[in-house]
Amino acid sequence: MREKIEQALEKVRPMLKADGGSVELVEVSQDGIVKIKLTGACGNCPFSSMTLKNGIERIIRQDVPQVKQVIAV
Repeated sequence: MREKIEQALEKVRPMLKADGGSVELVEVSQDGIVKIKLTGACGNCPFSSMTLKNGIERIIRQDVPQVKQVIAV
């Protein structure tokens, strides 16, 4: 599952990099919780929670249906 999540994140990274940020996969739990870290400009952006839920989580869950939730750490 971790490899599929990384592949999904590769779809998101170019958009984040265009705004000076990126994302790192921190942990994938057995119960489908994915922990990520927003880096660069995305780490302290006021819209990061919207980017997380409406962008990153949506794409990951679309590609990896076993994922229940994506949270930023």
